Amino acid sequence: MASASVMKPSVSLVGAGTQGRRLAYMWSTQGHDVHLIDSVPRQLENSIAYIEGLRQADSKPLVAPGRILTHGIDGLGAVLQDSWLVVECVPERLALKRQVISEIEAAAPQDTIVASNSSSFTISEIIQGLRLQDDSRVLSAHSYWPPETNVIEIMGHSRTDARHIVTLLEQCRQHGFQPFHVKRDSVGYIYNRIWAAIKREALMVAAEGAASPQEVDDIFKSVLKTPKGPFEQMDVVGLDVVLDIEEHYAQARSGLPTVPREYLKGLISEGKLGEKNGRGFYDYSDQKGTGL
Repeated sequence: MASASVMKPSVSLVGAGTQGRRLAYMWSTQGHDVHLIDSVPRQLENSIAYIEGLRQADSKPLVAPGRILTHGIDGLGAVLQDSWLVVECVPERLALKRQVISEIEAAAPQDTIVASNSSSFTISEIIQGLRLQDDSRVLSAHSYWPPETNVIEIMGHSRTDARHIVTLLEQCRQHGFQPFHVKRDSVGYIYNRIWAAIKREALMVAAEGAASPQEVDDIFKSVLKTPKGPFEQMDVVGLDVVLDIEEHYAQARSGLPTVPREYLKGLISEGKLGEKNGRGFYDYSDQKGTGL
């Protein structure tokens, strides 16, 4: 990997959903262009509006932000030519992530780092069985909710070139992230392994009728002094995404209870997905998040 002084100027993000648009904002804060790529034009339009809102809230940026350049999925190779980093930010489904990583790794120049933003699948799982040009440049870069939560976890696999990890850690710090290096293969990285246990027990409490989701959130926030409780956080993520993640953990670790997943499936079958469609554990039709 070239030194930062001669590094290619831009970052590319494949997927303009919740994570892609937030990452586009972060990677543009130091004046460099960001390529935001998605097959759905409306996603790109919504992302531009969202990023503009974040920029307006940042009243005194130290550096003029870079441009957000939007693209369809066609011509991926041409878009990636000036990018030192490309990150997939597609939905949390293993087959989809494998397909996208394979496509972008084939299209990206040889000196471009290729990363997955997966929150639960390790990069080892994603690239298993794939025929890649150079898997030493492939790694995980899992972010949370930037810019509000700026933590990002960097995790390689057994053949990842350590220089790429060093480069990414340095660049993350320069762009306002708080990076952590996950030093070995870990399903769920660091924080999500801990969070998964909390989330699973919260779902069990509600499913068993011991307490309502709102009561769980209230006691959680009262004791730990956090702004959101487990159910509020799951509504932000999306219940369909939470279920996908729970299904993956169940495959990776034998003996996990089925009740939390069945509880989520029941809510999803009722059309409750969380904030994104107005109903989850809470009703967002009035924008107040009233408990259901």
